[in-house]
Amino acid sequence: MERKMEENMRDVDTGSEAGGEDALVGNVNKLMVTPPGYTGVPRKGHLVFDACFESGNLGRVDYISEFEFDLFIRPDTCNPRFRVWFNFTVENVRETQRVIFNIVNFSKTKSLYRDGMSPVVKSTSRPKWQRLPTKNVYYYRCPDHRRNYVMSFAFCFDREDDVYQFAYCYPYTYTRLQHYLDSLERRNLDYLQREQLGLSVQQRRLDLLTITSPAQQNPEKVKKLVVLTARVHPGESPASFICQGVIDFLVSQHPVAQTLRDHVIFKIVPMLNPDGVYLGNYRCSLMGFDLNRHWQEPSPWAHPTLHAVKQLIVQLSQDPKVGLEFYIDVHAHSTMMNGFMYGNVFEEEERVQRQAVFPRLLCHNAPDFSFSNTSFNRDVVKAGTGRRFLGGLLDDTSYCYTLEVSFYSYMAAGSTSPVPYTEDTYMKLGRNVARTFLDYYRHNNFIDDKPQIPNHINSMEVLSQGRQGNGNWNGRTSGGERGAERKNHSIIGEY
Repeated sequence: MERKMEENMRDVDTGSEAGGEDALVGNVNKLMVTPPGYTGVPRKGHLVFDACFESGNLGRVDYISEFEFDLFIRPDTCNPRFRVWFNFTVENVRETQRVIFNIVNFSKTKSLYRDGMSPVVKSTSRPKWQRLPTKNVYYYRCPDHRRNYVMSFAFCFDREDDVYQFAYCYPYTYTRLQHYLDSLERRNLDYLQREQLGLSVQQRRLDLLTITSPAQQNPEKVKKLVVLTARVHPGESPASFICQGVIDFLVSQHPVAQTLRDHVIFKIVPMLNPDGVYLGNYRCSLMGFDLNRHWQEPSPWAHPTLHAVKQLIVQLSQDPKVGLEFYIDVHAHSTMMNGFMYGNVFEEEERVQRQAVFPRLLCHNAPDFSFSNTSFNRDVVKAGTGRRFLGGLLDDTSYCYTLEVSFYSYMAAGSTSPVPYTEDTYMKLGRNVARTFLDYYRHNNFIDDKPQIPNHINSMEVLSQGRQGNGNWNGRTSGGERGAERKNHSIIGEY
Protein backbone atom coordinates (compact mmCIF):
# COMPACT_ATOMS: atom_id res chain seq x y z
CA MET A 1 0.00 0.00 0.00
CA GLU A 2 2.82 2.39 0.86
CA ARG A 3 4.55 1.82 -2.48
CA LYS A 4 1.28 2.40 -4.36
CA MET A 5 0.57 5.60 -2.42
CA GLU A 6 4.06 6.96 -3.07
CA GLU A 7 3.67 6.19 -6.77
CA ASN A 8 0.36 8.05 -6.75
CA MET A 9 2.02 10.98 -4.99
CA ARG A 10 4.29 11.29 -8.04
CA ASP A 11 1.52 10.96 -10.62
CA VAL A 12 0.57 14.59 -10.97
CA ASP A 13 -1.60 16.43 -13.47
CA THR A 14 -0.29 19.98 -13.70
CA GLY A 15 -2.75 21.08 -16.37
CA SER A 16 -5.74 23.25 -15.63
CA GLU A 17 -8.22 21.56 -17.96
CA ALA A 18 -8.33 18.01 -16.57
CA GLY A 19 -10.45 18.47 -13.51
CA GLY A 20 -8.82 21.56 -12.05
CA GLU A 21 -7.61 21.82 -8.47
CA ASP A 22 -10.11 19.22 -7.19
CA ALA A 23 -8.33 16.60 -9.30
CA LEU A 24 -4.96 17.10 -7.60
CA VAL A 25 -3.93 13.77 -6.12
CA GLY A 26 -0.13 13.98 -6.01
CA ASN A 27 2.86 16.25 -5.65
CA VAL A 28 4.85 17.91 -8.41
CA ASN A 29 8.04 15.99 -9.11
CA LYS A 30 11.00 18.02 -10.41
CA LEU A 31 8.59 20.02 -12.55
CA MET A 32 10.30 22.59 -14.78
CA VAL A 33 7.91 25.45 -15.55
CA THR A 34 8.59 27.20 -18.86
CA PRO A 35 6.65 29.85 -20.80
CA PRO A 36 3.71 28.45 -22.80
CA GLY A 37 4.88 27.21 -26.19
CA TYR A 38 8.58 27.30 -25.26
CA THR A 39 10.49 24.53 -27.04
CA GLY A 40 14.10 25.61 -26.69
CA VAL A 41 16.83 24.38 -24.38
CA PRO A 42 16.00 24.78 -20.67
CA ARG A 43 17.91 27.67 -19.15
CA LYS A 44 18.62 29.26 -15.81
CA GLY A 45 15.51 30.93 -14.48
CA HIS A 46 13.18 28.21 -15.72
CA LEU A 47 12.18 27.27 -12.19
CA VAL A 48 12.06 23.63 -11.13
CA PHE A 49 9.49 22.84 -8.43
CA ASP A 50 9.51 19.68 -6.32
CA ALA A 51 7.45 18.34 -3.40
CA CYS A 52 8.16 14.59 -3.74
CA PHE A 53 9.89 14.32 -0.41
CA GLU A 54 8.83 13.58 3.16
CA SER A 55 6.11 16.00 4.38
CA GLY A 56 6.17 17.74 0.99
CA ASN A 57 3.06 19.31 -0.52
CA LEU A 58 2.59 21.13 -3.81
CA GLY A 59 0.04 19.84 -6.31
CA ARG A 60 0.28 22.11 -9.33
CA VAL A 61 2.13 25.15 -10.71
CA ASP A 62 0.69 27.52 -13.31
CA TYR A 63 2.95 29.91 -15.26
CA ILE A 64 1.43 33.40 -15.21
CA SER A 65 4.46 35.38 -16.38
CA GLU A 66 8.23 35.32 -16.11
CA PHE A 67 7.83 36.82 -12.66
CA GLU A 68 4.61 35.25 -11.36
CA PHE A 69 3.37 31.72 -10.67
CA ASP A 70 0.11 30.33 -9.25
CA LEU A 71 0.69 27.47 -6.81
CA PHE A 72 -1.93 24.91 -5.79
CA ILE A 73 -1.78 23.00 -2.52
CA ARG A 74 -2.40 19.27 -2.91
CA PRO A 75 -5.43 18.33 -0.77
CA ASP A 76 -5.03 15.83 2.06
CA THR A 77 -4.97 12.25 0.77
CA CYS A 78 -8.51 10.90 0.26
CA ASN A 79 -10.04 14.16 1.54
CA PRO A 80 -10.27 17.22 -0.75
CA ARG A 81 -11.65 19.44 2.04
CA PHE A 82 -8.30 20.30 3.59
CA ARG A 83 -5.74 22.43 1.74
CA VAL A 84 -3.51 24.43 4.10
CA TRP A 85 -0.05 22.86 4.50
CA PHE A 86 2.54 23.46 1.78
CA ASN A 87 6.21 22.47 1.64
CA PHE A 88 8.18 22.55 -1.60
CA THR A 89 11.56 23.31 -3.13
CA VAL A 90 12.58 25.58 -6.02
CA GLU A 91 15.83 25.26 -7.97
CA ASN A 92 17.47 26.24 -11.28
CA VAL A 93 17.07 29.87 -10.26
CA ARG A 94 18.83 32.86 -11.75
CA GLU A 95 20.77 35.16 -9.45
CA THR A 96 18.70 38.28 -8.56
CA GLN A 97 15.62 36.63 -10.12
CA ARG A 98 12.52 38.20 -8.58
CA VAL A 99 9.26 36.25 -8.40
CA ILE A 100 5.77 36.39 -6.94
CA PHE A 101 4.25 33.10 -5.79
CA ASN A 102 0.46 33.02 -5.34
CA ILE A 103 -0.93 30.18 -3.25
CA VAL A 104 -4.44 30.18 -4.61
CA ASN A 105 -6.52 27.32 -3.18
CA PHE A 106 -6.47 27.52 0.62
CA SER A 107 -9.45 25.74 2.14
CA LYS A 108 -9.66 28.16 5.10
CA THR A 109 -10.57 31.81 4.81
CA LYS A 110 -9.55 32.96 8.29
CA SER A 111 -5.82 32.95 8.58
CA LEU A 112 -2.96 34.47 10.56
CA TYR A 113 -1.71 35.79 7.22
CA ARG A 114 -4.17 38.62 7.91
CA ASP A 115 -2.18 39.43 11.06
CA GLY A 116 1.35 39.39 9.66
CA MET A 117 2.24 35.71 9.44
CA SER A 118 4.58 34.75 6.62
CA PRO A 119 5.95 31.49 5.17
CA VAL A 120 9.33 30.14 6.23
CA VAL A 121 12.28 29.65 3.88
CA LYS A 122 15.73 28.09 3.90
CA SER A 123 18.30 27.13 1.27
CA THR A 124 21.09 24.61 0.92
CA SER A 125 23.78 27.12 1.91
CA ARG A 126 21.62 28.63 4.70
CA PRO A 127 19.90 25.65 6.35
CA LYS A 128 18.26 27.52 9.23
CA TRP A 129 14.58 28.32 8.66
CA GLN A 130 13.70 32.03 8.52
CA ARG A 131 10.38 33.81 8.15
CA LEU A 132 9.86 35.99 5.11
CA PRO A 133 9.45 39.71 5.83
CA THR A 134 5.81 40.56 6.50
CA LYS A 135 6.01 43.43 3.99
CA ASN A 136 6.53 40.87 1.20
CA VAL A 137 3.39 38.85 2.00
CA TYR A 138 -0.18 39.70 0.96
CA TYR A 139 -3.43 37.94 1.84
CA TYR A 140 -6.54 38.94 -0.08
CA ARG A 141 -9.72 37.74 -1.77
CA CYS A 142 -8.98 37.23 -5.47
CA PRO A 143 -11.62 37.54 -8.22
CA ASP A 144 -9.46 35.41 -10.55
CA HIS A 145 -9.83 32.38 -8.27
CA ARG A 146 -13.57 32.16 -7.48
CA ARG A 147 -13.03 34.97 -4.96
CA ASN A 148 -11.03 32.54 -2.82
CA TYR A 149 -8.45 33.94 -0.48
CA VAL A 150 -4.95 34.00 -1.95
CA MET A 151 -1.62 34.37 -0.17
CA SER A 152 1.00 36.01 -2.39
CA PHE A 153 4.62 36.50 -1.46
CA ALA A 154 7.47 38.18 -3.25
CA PHE A 155 10.97 36.72 -3.17
CA CYS A 156 14.36 37.42 -4.71
CA PHE A 157 16.66 34.46 -5.35
CA ASP A 158 20.28 35.38 -4.69
CA ARG A 159 22.36 32.22 -5.21
CA GLU A 160 22.09 30.25 -8.45
CA ASP A 161 23.46 26.99 -7.04
CA ASP A 162 21.12 26.90 -4.03
CA VAL A 163 17.95 24.88 -3.70
CA TYR A 164 15.34 26.95 -1.87
CA GLN A 165 12.63 25.42 0.31
CA PHE A 166 9.39 27.15 1.33
CA ALA A 167 6.89 25.89 3.91
CA TYR A 168 3.74 26.93 5.77
CA CYS A 169 5.57 26.51 9.08
CA TYR A 170 8.76 24.87 10.38
CA PRO A 171 8.52 21.20 9.28
CA TYR A 172 9.03 18.41 11.82
CA THR A 173 9.04 15.11 9.95
CA TYR A 174 8.49 11.51 11.00
CA THR A 175 12.15 10.77 10.21
CA ARG A 176 13.31 13.66 12.40
CA LEU A 177 11.29 12.22 15.28
CA GLN A 178 12.78 8.75 14.74
CA HIS A 179 16.32 10.14 14.82
CA TYR A 180 15.52 12.08 18.00
CA LEU A 181 14.02 9.03 19.74
CA ASP A 182 16.94 6.86 18.60
CA SER A 183 19.37 9.33 20.18
CA LEU A 184 17.39 9.24 23.44
CA GLU A 185 17.50 5.43 23.47
CA ARG A 186 21.29 5.43 22.99
CA ARG A 187 21.68 7.31 26.27
CA ASN A 188 20.42 4.25 28.20
CA LEU A 189 18.59 6.33 30.82
CA ASP A 190 17.07 4.13 33.50
CA TYR A 191 14.08 6.47 33.81
CA LEU A 192 13.21 6.46 30.08
CA GLN A 193 11.51 3.62 28.24
CA ARG A 194 10.61 3.64 24.54
CA GLU A 195 8.20 1.11 23.11
CA GLN A 196 6.25 0.56 19.92
CA LEU A 197 2.62 0.96 20.87
CA GLY A 198 1.42 0.01 17.41
CA LEU A 199 1.78 0.60 13.68
CA SER A 200 0.04 2.96 11.29
CA VAL A 201 -1.82 1.83 8.16
CA GLN A 202 1.45 2.25 6.21
CA GLN A 203 3.37 0.39 8.93
CA ARG A 204 5.09 3.35 10.55
CA ARG A 205 5.92 3.23 14.24
CA LEU A 206 3.56 4.60 16.86
CA ASP A 207 6.04 5.40 19.62
CA LEU A 208 5.29 5.59 23.33
CA LEU A 209 7.74 7.08 25.83
CA THR A 210 7.46 6.43 29.56
CA ILE A 211 9.48 8.78 31.77
CA THR A 212 9.63 8.10 35.51
CA SER A 213 12.12 7.06 38.18
CA PRO A 214 12.50 3.27 38.40
CA ALA A 215 12.27 3.28 42.21
CA GLN A 216 9.60 5.30 43.95
CA GLN A 217 10.64 7.37 46.91
CA ASN A 218 7.53 6.13 48.72
CA PRO A 219 6.33 2.78 47.34
CA GLU A 220 3.04 3.03 49.22
CA LYS A 221 2.15 6.33 47.62
CA VAL A 222 0.13 6.16 44.40
CA LYS A 223 2.00 7.75 41.53
CA LYS A 224 0.25 10.38 39.48
CA LEU A 225 0.03 9.78 35.74
CA VAL A 226 0.26 12.35 32.94
CA VAL A 227 -0.53 11.38 29.32
CA LEU A 228 0.50 13.71 26.51
CA THR A 229 -0.09 13.24 22.76
CA ALA A 230 0.84 15.33 19.71
CA ARG A 231 0.48 15.50 15.91
CA VAL A 232 -2.96 13.95 15.56
CA HIS A 233 -3.28 16.73 12.96
CA PRO A 234 -0.15 16.23 10.82
CA GLY A 235 0.25 19.78 9.51
CA GLU A 236 0.43 21.22 13.03
CA SER A 237 4.20 20.89 13.24
CA PRO A 238 4.66 23.30 16.21
CA ALA A 239 3.10 20.56 18.37
CA SER A 240 6.19 18.40 17.77
CA PHE A 241 8.57 21.14 18.89
CA ILE A 242 6.51 21.62 22.06
CA CYS A 243 6.48 17.86 22.66
CA GLN A 244 10.26 17.66 22.22
CA GLY A 245 10.65 20.54 24.67
CA VAL A 246 8.61 18.60 27.24
CA ILE A 247 10.69 15.46 26.71
CA ASP A 248 14.04 17.27 26.75
CA PHE A 249 13.21 18.83 30.09
CA LEU A 250 11.80 15.69 31.71
CA VAL A 251 14.88 13.59 30.85
CA SER A 252 17.34 16.30 31.94
CA GLN A 253 19.18 16.48 35.27
CA HIS A 254 17.43 19.69 36.28
CA PRO A 255 16.26 19.39 39.94
CA VAL A 256 12.65 20.07 38.91
CA ALA A 257 12.77 17.22 36.38
CA GLN A 258 14.33 14.86 38.94
CA THR A 259 11.59 15.62 41.47
CA LEU A 260 8.85 15.13 38.88
CA ARG A 261 10.27 11.76 37.82
CA ASP A 262 10.25 10.65 41.47
CA HIS A 263 6.54 11.35 41.87
CA VAL A 264 4.92 11.28 38.42
CA ILE A 265 4.73 8.86 35.49
CA PHE A 266 4.75 10.58 32.10
CA LYS A 267 3.39 8.67 29.09
CA ILE A 268 4.05 10.54 25.83
CA VAL A 269 2.94 9.69 22.28
CA PRO A 270 4.92 12.21 20.19
CA MET A 271 3.29 11.51 16.80
CA LEU A 272 -0.24 10.10 16.73
CA ASN A 273 -0.66 10.37 12.94
CA PRO A 274 2.70 9.34 11.42
CA ASP A 275 1.27 8.57 7.97
CA GLY A 276 -0.35 11.99 7.68
CA VAL A 277 2.90 13.67 8.73
CA TYR A 278 4.96 11.66 6.24
CA LEU A 279 2.55 12.35 3.36
CA GLY A 280 2.41 16.13 3.92
CA ASN A 281 -1.27 16.23 4.92
CA TYR A 282 -2.64 19.07 7.02
CA ARG A 283 -5.50 17.48 8.93
CA CYS A 284 -6.06 13.85 7.96
CA SER A 285 -4.62 10.36 7.99
CA LEU A 286 -3.67 8.43 4.86
CA MET A 287 -7.31 7.35 4.39
CA GLY A 288 -8.70 10.87 4.77
CA PHE A 289 -9.90 10.66 8.39
CA ASP A 290 -9.60 13.50 10.88
CA LEU A 291 -8.49 11.22 13.70
CA ASN A 292 -9.43 13.80 16.31
CA ARG A 293 -13.09 13.22 15.49
CA HIS A 294 -13.01 9.43 15.96
CA TRP A 295 -12.15 8.91 19.62
CA GLN A 296 -15.58 7.49 20.43
CA GLU A 297 -15.30 4.43 18.15
CA PRO A 298 -11.85 4.20 16.55
CA SER A 299 -11.45 1.34 14.09
CA PRO A 300 -8.40 -0.94 14.54
CA TRP A 301 -8.28 -1.17 10.74
CA ALA A 302 -8.94 2.43 9.64
CA HIS A 303 -7.58 4.28 12.71
CA PRO A 304 -5.01 1.85 14.19
CA THR A 305 -2.85 4.47 15.95
CA LEU A 306 -5.84 6.15 17.58
CA HIS A 307 -7.28 2.76 18.55
CA ALA A 308 -4.00 1.80 20.25
CA VAL A 309 -3.76 5.08 22.18
CA LYS A 310 -7.37 4.89 23.34
CA GLN A 311 -6.86 1.31 24.53
CA LEU A 312 -3.77 2.39 26.46
CA ILE A 313 -5.55 5.27 28.19
CA VAL A 314 -8.59 3.16 29.11
CA GLN A 315 -6.27 0.51 30.54
CA LEU A 316 -4.29 3.08 32.54
CA SER A 317 -7.49 4.64 33.90
CA GLN A 318 -8.42 1.27 35.40
CA ASP A 319 -5.03 0.63 37.05
CA PRO A 320 -5.37 1.08 40.85
CA LYS A 321 -1.61 1.62 41.22
CA VAL A 322 -1.64 4.94 39.37
CA GLY A 323 -3.89 7.98 39.32
CA LEU A 324 -4.45 9.25 35.77
CA GLU A 325 -4.71 12.96 36.40
CA PHE A 326 -3.86 14.70 33.11
CA TYR A 327 -4.46 14.13 29.43
CA ILE A 328 -3.03 16.88 27.22
CA ASP A 329 -3.30 16.82 23.42
CA VAL A 330 -0.95 19.30 21.71
CA HIS A 331 -2.06 21.22 18.61
CA ALA A 332 -1.28 24.37 16.61
CA HIS A 333 -3.82 27.08 15.79
CA SER A 334 -4.15 28.84 12.43
CA THR A 335 -6.08 31.95 13.48
CA MET A 336 -5.08 32.88 17.05
CA MET A 337 -1.96 34.22 18.76
CA ASN A 338 -0.12 32.84 21.81
CA GLY A 339 -0.35 29.50 23.52
CA PHE A 340 -3.66 28.70 25.21
CA MET A 341 -5.83 25.77 26.27
CA TYR A 342 -9.27 24.34 25.72
CA GLY A 343 -10.90 22.54 28.63
CA ASN A 344 -14.25 20.92 29.33
CA VAL A 345 -17.41 22.29 30.95
CA PHE A 346 -18.68 20.80 34.22
CA GLU A 347 -21.74 21.39 36.35
CA GLU A 348 -19.85 21.43 39.67
CA GLU A 349 -18.30 24.82 40.31
CA GLU A 350 -15.55 23.30 42.46
CA ARG A 351 -14.44 21.08 39.58
CA VAL A 352 -14.51 24.04 37.23
CA GLN A 353 -12.17 25.92 39.55
CA ARG A 354 -9.83 22.94 39.89
CA GLN A 355 -9.64 22.61 36.12
CA ALA A 356 -8.50 26.22 35.81
CA VAL A 357 -5.51 25.77 38.15
CA PHE A 358 -3.05 24.25 35.65
CA PRO A 359 -3.65 26.86 32.89
CA ARG A 360 -3.28 29.65 35.46
CA LEU A 361 0.03 28.24 36.66
CA LEU A 362 1.24 27.79 33.09
CA CYS A 363 0.35 31.41 32.37
CA HIS A 364 2.62 32.42 35.27
CA ASN A 365 5.52 30.30 33.94
CA ALA A 366 5.26 30.94 30.19
CA PRO A 367 5.22 34.54 28.91
CA ASP A 368 3.69 33.37 25.62
CA PHE A 369 0.77 31.52 27.23
CA SER A 370 -2.54 33.39 27.49
CA PHE A 371 -5.10 32.48 30.12
CA SER A 372 -7.49 35.03 28.63
CA ASN A 373 -7.48 33.03 25.36
CA THR A 374 -8.07 29.78 27.28
CA SER A 375 -11.68 28.62 27.13
CA PHE A 376 -13.86 25.77 28.38
CA ASN A 377 -16.58 24.42 26.09
CA ARG A 378 -18.65 21.44 25.05
CA ASP A 379 -19.32 22.23 21.41
CA VAL A 380 -21.16 19.44 19.60
CA VAL A 381 -18.60 19.47 16.75
CA LYS A 382 -15.85 18.69 19.27
CA ALA A 383 -17.57 15.60 20.69
CA GLY A 384 -15.18 13.17 18.98
CA THR A 385 -11.99 14.87 20.16
CA GLY A 386 -9.64 13.38 22.70
CA ARG A 387 -10.32 16.16 25.18
CA ARG A 388 -14.11 15.79 25.03
CA PHE A 389 -14.26 11.99 24.91
CA LEU A 390 -11.72 11.35 27.65
CA GLY A 391 -13.22 14.13 29.76
CA GLY A 392 -16.41 12.10 29.84
CA LEU A 393 -14.68 8.75 30.30
CA LEU A 394 -12.28 9.55 33.15
CA ASP A 395 -13.34 10.31 36.72
CA ASP A 396 -13.75 13.76 38.25
CA THR A 397 -10.15 13.87 39.51
CA SER A 398 -8.80 13.88 35.92
CA TYR A 399 -8.24 16.90 33.69
CA CYS A 400 -8.30 16.79 29.89
CA TYR A 401 -6.98 19.70 27.87
CA THR A 402 -6.13 20.64 24.33
CA LEU A 403 -2.95 22.74 24.35
CA GLU A 404 -2.90 25.08 21.37
CA VAL A 405 -0.07 27.27 20.12
CA SER A 406 -0.15 29.82 17.34
CA PHE A 407 1.41 28.96 13.98
CA TYR A 408 2.68 32.53 14.01
CA SER A 409 3.37 34.54 17.14
CA TYR A 410 2.67 35.61 20.69
CA MET A 411 2.17 38.98 22.34
CA ALA A 412 4.81 39.59 24.99
CA ALA A 413 3.82 41.52 28.12
CA GLY A 414 3.96 45.25 27.54
CA SER A 415 4.47 44.83 23.80
CA THR A 416 2.17 46.11 21.08
CA SER A 417 3.66 44.04 18.26
CA PRO A 418 3.61 40.24 17.91
CA VAL A 419 6.78 38.20 18.47
CA PRO A 420 7.05 35.44 15.83
CA TYR A 421 7.63 31.94 17.18
CA THR A 422 10.81 30.08 16.31
CA GLU A 423 11.62 26.39 16.68
CA ASP A 424 13.43 27.28 19.92
CA THR A 425 10.57 29.28 21.43
CA TYR A 426 8.13 26.47 20.65
CA MET A 427 10.44 24.10 22.52
CA LYS A 428 10.71 26.59 25.38
CA LEU A 429 6.93 26.50 25.76
CA GLY A 430 7.24 22.72 26.05
CA ARG A 431 9.82 23.06 28.81
CA ASN A 432 7.54 25.47 30.64
CA VAL A 433 4.62 23.04 30.36
CA ALA A 434 6.78 20.35 31.99
CA ARG A 435 7.92 22.68 34.73
CA THR A 436 4.34 23.65 35.55
CA PHE A 437 3.53 20.13 36.72
CA LEU A 438 5.80 20.67 39.75
CA ASP A 439 4.00 23.90 40.60
CA TYR A 440 0.67 22.10 40.27
CA TYR A 441 1.63 19.21 42.52
CA ARG A 442 3.17 21.58 45.07
CA HIS A 443 -0.08 23.54 44.99
CA ASN A 444 -2.00 20.33 45.76
CA ASN A 445 0.54 19.24 48.41
CA PHE A 446 1.21 16.03 46.50
CA ILE A 447 4.90 16.94 46.29
CA ASP A 448 6.38 18.30 49.51
CA ASP A 449 9.99 18.94 48.53
CA LYS A 450 11.73 20.42 51.54
CA PRO A 451 14.97 21.30 49.71
CA GLN A 452 14.41 24.49 47.77
CA ILE A 453 14.10 23.66 44.10
CA PRO A 454 14.61 26.65 41.81
CA ASN A 455 11.38 27.57 40.07
CA HIS A 456 13.10 29.01 37.03
CA ILE A 457 14.53 27.15 34.08
CA ASN A 458 17.76 28.07 32.40
CA SER A 459 17.27 26.65 28.93
CA MET A 460 20.99 26.22 28.30
CA GLU A 461 21.30 24.29 31.58
CA VAL A 462 18.60 21.88 30.42
CA LEU A 463 20.11 21.51 26.98
CA SER A 464 23.62 21.02 28.34
CA GLN A 465 22.31 18.04 30.28
CA GLY A 466 20.91 16.63 27.07
CA ARG A 467 22.50 14.17 24.70
CA GLN A 468 26.00 13.98 26.17
CA GLY A 469 28.49 12.64 23.68
CA ASN A 470 26.16 13.26 20.78
CA GLY A 471 28.01 16.27 19.41
CA ASN A 472 25.23 18.78 19.11
CA TRP A 473 23.68 18.29 22.55
CA ASN A 474 26.58 18.74 24.95
CA GLY A 475 25.98 22.40 25.72
CA ARG A 476 28.69 23.59 23.34
CA THR A 477 28.60 24.48 19.69
CA SER A 478 30.73 22.28 17.49
CA GLY A 479 32.99 23.78 14.88
CA GLY A 480 30.68 22.58 12.13
CA GLU A 481 27.71 24.23 13.81
CA ARG A 482 29.61 27.47 14.27
CA GLY A 483 30.36 27.35 10.58
CA ALA A 484 26.68 26.72 9.85
CA GLU A 485 25.75 29.70 11.99
CA ARG A 486 28.26 31.91 10.21
CA LYS A 487 27.00 30.94 6.77
CA ASN A 488 23.36 31.12 7.75
CA HIS A 489 23.14 34.89 7.47
CA SER A 490 19.82 36.16 6.30
CA ILE A 491 18.44 34.49 3.21
CA ILE A 492 15.97 37.37 2.93
CA GLY A 493 17.19 40.11 0.65
CA GLU A 494 15.44 43.28 -0.37
CA TYR A 495 12.77 42.63 -2.93
